[in-house]
Amino acid sequence: MSNHSEKLSLLSDLVALIKADHQITDKEMGFLRMIAARLDVNDNDLNKLFNSDVPFTPPSSEAQRILQFHRMVLLMNVDQDEHPDELNKIRELGVRLGLNPFAINQVLKVMDQFDGKVVPPDVLINIFKTQYN
Repeated sequence: MSNHSEKLSLLSDLVALIKADHQITDKEMGFLRMIAARLDVNDNDLNKLFNSDVPFTPPSSEAQRILQFHRMVLLMNVDQDEHPDELNKIRELGVRLGLNPFAINQVLKVMDQFDGKVVPPDVLINIFKTQYN
């Protein structure tokens, strides 16, 4: 992950996702803080994202964009409460990342097959690879 603005853009997408159902849970915030810490973004900068827009700066590599989508899927399911607005938002964010809409929908379909709806990274990556062949 290269620059600070790219990191803030990724976190901003995650904030948009957890705000989609108009209810932010402690589990969602904990997950978001964990991701922010891994990206070396402090709580102060993270909290600002709830009230300000950040320019969209997608990761340059496809692998990083798929990783970001995986984070979104994990975040959406961390509270075990899947809301239709969250599904719409995750589709919108995935397409904005430049990911294949068919692959996005496939991931959202198969997640119900996994414990806690946690799609293993290799399964997710294979879905995207299949769509590009």
